[in-house]
Amino acid sequence: MKQDNNHSGLKQNYEKWKQGQGAAKQRKKAFSSSSEIAVEPLYTPLDTESLDYLSLSGFPGEYPFTRGIQPLMYRSRFWTMRQYAGFGDAFKTNQRFKLLLDAGQTGLSVAFDLPTQMGYDSDNPVSAGEVGRVGVAIDTLRDMEILFDGIPLDKVSTSMTINATAAILLSMYMAVGDKQGVSHDKLEGTIQNDILKEYIARGTYIFPVEPSLRITTDIFAYCRSQVPNFNTISISGYHIREAGANAVQELAFTFADAVEYVKSGVSAGMDIDEFAPRLSFFFGVHNNLIEEIAKFRAARRIWAGVMKHRFNAKNPKSMMLRFHTQTCGATLTAQQPDNNVVRVTIQALAAVLGGTQSLHTNSRDEALALPTESSVKLALRTQQVIAHESGVADFVDPFAGSYAVEALTRDIEQRVNDYLDRIEKTGGAIKWIQNGSFKSEIEESAYKYQQAIEKKENIIVGVNEFTYQDNTKIGILKVDPEIEKAQVERLHDVRKNRDNTRVEQMLKRLKQAAGSKENLMPYIYDAVKAYASVGEISGTLKEVFGEYR
Repeated sequence: MKQDNNHSGLKQNYEKWKQGQGAAKQRKKAFSSSSEIAVEPLYTPLDTESLDYLSLSGFPGEYPFTRGIQPLMYRSRFWTMRQYAGFGDAFKTNQRFKLLLDAGQTGLSVAFDLPTQMGYDSDNPVSAGEVGRVGVAIDTLRDMEILFDGIPLDKVSTSMTINATAAILLSMYMAVGDKQGVSHDKLEGTIQNDILKEYIARGTYIFPVEPSLRITTDIFAYCRSQVPNFNTISISGYHIREAGANAVQELAFTFADAVEYVKSGVSAGMDIDEFAPRLSFFFGVHNNLIEEIAKFRAARRIWAGVMKHRFNAKNPKSMMLRFHTQTCGATLTAQQPDNNVVRVTIQALAAVLGGTQSLHTNSRDEALALPTESSVKLALRTQQVIAHESGVADFVDPFAGSYAVEALTRDIEQRVNDYLDRIEKTGGAIKWIQNGSFKSEIEESAYKYQQAIEKKENIIVGVNEFTYQDNTKIGILKVDPEIEKAQVERLHDVRKNRDNTRVEQMLKRLKQAAGSKENLMPYIYDAVKAYASVGEISGTLKEVFGEYR
């Protein structure tokens, strides 16, 4: 950072060192980060002399939040330890939730199966074979009641990884709160609700882009007054990173999407400071410890600048980058799965040193199947050891002032801003989705990464080096195929016993609202409370909005 002392002699001595000690033979011709940023052999005050401390770093809890969004960070409270879980039916996942809470988890995170994410009921022919496979199957409010049975919603924060059907699942969560006697203003958590990244990297979209954005902003507006303590979106770079993007692209493409959401909210008539404080983010974290720490520090500074200078936000909370982090599944290997414990530990440490607000640690067996109970407990224990035994949580932004970290933070910030400028000048995120620019950039990055592995420029331990025949037997979680049959029977039972006349009325009202400019959330909420299914509600909206192809 910028210093008062004289560096006139430092440059001369540094050049002398490079010609002498620094001229020693290196193990590689050149070093770079995963984002192809050159890594110098040595960093000195020369690399940070142009960086003004107060304007670019400042103090934790103050603009531009480079050093953290809370003044004392983990000295006040630890990050939320939020293990992602969901498989089979609501009964099975409820058991896993209670296991994790008993083991010390401090927040729930729900994984939904593909039919639920795509707006299909479990008895739809396209759902066959997918019910409960990669997450929990939720068809109606009855399933949601089972999922949170015995879990008081006024005592736990819940994150739901759901996008195209986010409005439906949030409405179900609210309805469960009603049944527990918990008012909506006491509900805390996050819905992912990031539909734009589905078109870029994941694919669980239903409707075309414009009506999808309408639903997103309807949620913003509705929750502002009805569910004020719920984060209305978790803008995700994680899935972009998993698709093959590097660290710079992860931030750039995520923020490009975020700009579109903010623009949509403002266009819908909301004041920026009315909804921006509830925006949250979701990032991945890879193995390059130093780059990942710098990435998170740069991310806070970039977002603060975007909100202050581009959107004229006045509330400091509108400028705070609050984010959840997940260790990246793409870095885990089926070969020598015990190595994944080490990878996840490094990644979790980077997230904590980078100032995350909540964290999920992947399990050692996730390159093979959904995690077993023993594996998910070990993943949670990884976080707890970092929190309670490593000592890193006692320091606020401990890598600040490191010449290497400060220089890399600056370099990442510059490259991300260059990307954002280019995206804006060529039509914005929606245009990049429509013309495939995001996909092509990610595919090129993924191809370069794979080439580096094949050429052994990047060593993946146990994959392209240090390999051996591993005969270790590892237990695999298998979802009982009978669960699908039971789930379908439960859905049919709900349809048989509910007031179907009322369901038809609620769906008719929803369809009329979809054809107007009204906020859709009250109509979805009423349909959910009548026990209309995810497929019925999504199907009603498809009749008005159509489907994205």
